Amino acid sequence: MNRNVIITCAVTGSGETVDKTPHLPVSPKEIADAAIEAAKAGAAVAHIHVRDPETGAPSRDPALFKEVVDRVRDSETDVVLNLTTGMGGDLFLGPDDDPLSFSDETDCVGQIERMEHVEALLPEICSLDCGSFNYDMGNYVYVSTTGMLRLGAERLQKIGVKPELEVFDLGHIWFAKKLLAEGLLDEPPLFQVCLGVRWGAEGTPRNFQTMVDNLPENANWAGFGLGANEMPMAAQAALLGGHVRVGLEDNLYLEKGVHATNAQLVERARNILELMGCRVQTPAEARQTLGLTKQEEAAKVRRIA
Repeated sequence: MNRNVIITCAVTGSGETVDKTPHLPVSPKEIADAAIEAAKAGAAVAHIHVRDPETGAPSRDPALFKEVVDRVRDSETDVVLNLTTGMGGDLFLGPDDDPLSFSDETDCVGQIERMEHVEALLPEICSLDCGSFNYDMGNYVYVSTTGMLRLGAERLQKIGVKPELEVFDLGHIWFAKKLLAEGLLDEPPLFQVCLGVRWGAEGTPRNFQTMVDNLPENANWAGFGLGANEMPMAAQAALLGGHVRVGLEDNLYLEKGVHATNAQLVERARNILELMGCRVQTPAEARQTLGLTKQEEAAKVRRIA
């Protein structure tokens, strides 16, 4: 059991959730405010996507990321920034008799373009989705090839940003260990075990145990479950020796019919963990635990320049 737990809050995500809750942050100001509120509630890490402020649709616009990051940094609220690089892997195949007629929803670009905002803003962490897989969306495939991942890992290593290796199934862990063996990841690696995302690993206690059993021995890791599984999986993550992720990216409710805010989800997770005998790490402690380099001052110099 891990008794010194890091809480990550994934504040908005890229799912079609805008019309499902009044609390989902959409504009850069709302997303930054949500990250700050989550930090004040006990989250050491804020995992950040951005959305089109007009439509709420997921976006990978570097200018939106910059506004969010600038707002958080200028608030002087201490929180570890974790920016997604998952956008830009959306491939919607055409009909069965013409699969290469990609639909207009397709947004599939190379790995370096997916990380433009990371290179410009130098967060301490960014996500790296460790494989391609199907979602529950017809002819949709999320594309993250081995070549892309090698290129991304190598570049992140050079700019000093820690990749959070998002793993949705056992094969993703297997490949991440290959990256580690090839020297493309710095020790200790950081994993996020993602459970309940269709069609990755189903969110069950046995699957969680199996995923953790396959991680490298020296890995730092966190885990999450979707929907009603969010808090049970948070408790299991600590029991298995890991850290915890919650937030509106993964779950919209405090209980059936009661919409949550990000801060409320962090508070709920913190209460559960403390009742289990755990303490929650501060951002400064999380940096030490995860071996992170705080690059905020360098980022400020770049902004001024």
